[in-house]
Amino acid sequence: MFVKSGEDELHQSKPSSGSRKYWGLLGTGVLGGTLVLLYAVATPFVTPALRKICLPFVPATSAQIENVLKMLRLRTGSLVDIGSGDGRIVIAAAKQGFKAVGYELNPWLVWYSRYKAWREGVHHNTEFYRSDLWKVCFSQYTNVVIFGVPQMMSQLESKLQNELKVTAKVVACRFPFPTWLPDDITGEGIDTVWAYDAQTFKLAKPEASAVASNEK
Repeated sequence: MFVKSGEDELHQSKPSSGSRKYWGLLGTGVLGGTLVLLYAVATPFVTPALRKICLPFVPATSAQIENVLKMLRLRTGSLVDIGSGDGRIVIAAAKQGFKAVGYELNPWLVWYSRYKAWREGVHHNTEFYRSDLWKVCFSQYTNVVIFGVPQMMSQLESKLQNELKVTAKVVACRFPFPTWLPDDITGEGIDTVWAYDAQTFKLAKPEASAVASNEK
């Protein structure tokens, strides 16, 4: 009868150098792939935060969407959502008959919005673009929706005042514009929505300039 010695059993229980090398390379590959995936996913979310003015993604509540649509009742034409996030405002507007467009800096949210619009059956009336809002001219839109932050509202106010036609309407959610007087307000708390007619704030601009000249 052949009996294995303790030395033979110990020798056979040890993994070979080739096996150790294989598992080492596999572990390194998995770790590297995970880090690359995390970088790819996180970068679009982190990059906006490194900009001078950050427009974070905070999903609109059902009450906010309802209030936005309430402000746009009897309105027609094109609509743009500045910082469209996951596309829920654009999709809701498209269902009401608007030709709706969303601008969003995060590519993952842009792709998701396109998929969601297709799933909801309104992809023919929606468009989503990955773009910095400060590099877009909004003069072609008759209805503008913005979920902004206080730090950007003053600069955006000047941009829209210069670019929009007098027939346009601007709807601001969560935070109002600093100097424009709203034509209508609805909702409470974080669901508050302010509506501004371009005819009102464009006519107020020369009057404000005249007052400033008289005060000098």
